[in-house]
Amino acid sequence: MEQTINNYFSIKAYAKVNLALDVLRRRPDGYHDVKMIMQNLDIYDELEFEVLARDTEDTQITLIVNKEGIPTDDRNLAYKAIAILFEAFNIKSHIAVNLIKNIPAEAGMAGGSTDCAAALKAVNVLYNLGLTTDELMKYGVKLGADVPYCILGRTAISEGIGEVLTPIKGLPPVHVLVAKPPVNVSTKEIYTNLKANELKKHPDVDGMVEALESENLNAIAARMENVLETVTVDMHPEIEELKSLMKEHGALNAIMSGSGPTVFGLFEDKDKVWEAAMMISDQELAPEVFITRPVNG
Repeated sequence: MEQTINNYFSIKAYAKVNLALDVLRRRPDGYHDVKMIMQNLDIYDELEFEVLARDTEDTQITLIVNKEGIPTDDRNLAYKAIAILFEAFNIKSHIAVNLIKNIPAEAGMAGGSTDCAAALKAVNVLYNLGLTTDELMKYGVKLGADVPYCILGRTAISEGIGEVLTPIKGLPPVHVLVAKPPVNVSTKEIYTNLKANELKKHPDVDGMVEALESENLNAIAARMENVLETVTVDMHPEIEELKSLMKEHGALNAIMSGSGPTVFGLFEDKDKVWEAAMMISDQELAPEVFITRPVNG
């Protein structure tokens, strides 16, 4: 998972999906109170950090990414994470970061947030800051609501705006099919258009926790629900098409992750998950398709 050698640190930053996502209310500060269950999957970005010079006159952060379209300056959350800790601890240094992106971007899978969490951990280790997990989370929530969960790195109930975390038992062994259609979604736009106070149906989050505890896959699948679909699916009907295809080809259930547009489904049968993946690819419904598994802590 992590490797540290003097001035070098490497880490895998895992993607997440929301097994259940409920929005309770819009807060006066513009944020929303949520109640979600977050689960890591075995899809990850790889980050390598190297301290090139310490005690320099100026701070320098060099970020290299393997994919086009990913910012390498202070628009990048990993870059911001380094900058916020450098400023807080008055660190003057030159650090280089090599980011290998595998998690789809703007997909509702916390790709940027998990890289951010990895960068906070890296700076903490490389510069011997001695920050606890809780202290790292306090820096993380300033950068994004999903960052504290990504620092925790295990299945959890997420409440508040995402910063109140309660670790729980994760998914039992199961095949997970992930498909991101060729559209990007703005999380801010989805939440802005959500009528949180008018939602008539809410996910059974407590029931999901019980189903996870008992490792009952059918009960887990029955409780998979995401209220943000009420907004995103209207904008991008291909999400519903992906959900339907997965369920028609053997998924116990399939829902959208986060604010979308990624869809994931749970499969007990290995042949069926491959069949569904091939159908999605053949019909060109999603350019990014993964067959993966849960990661629990």
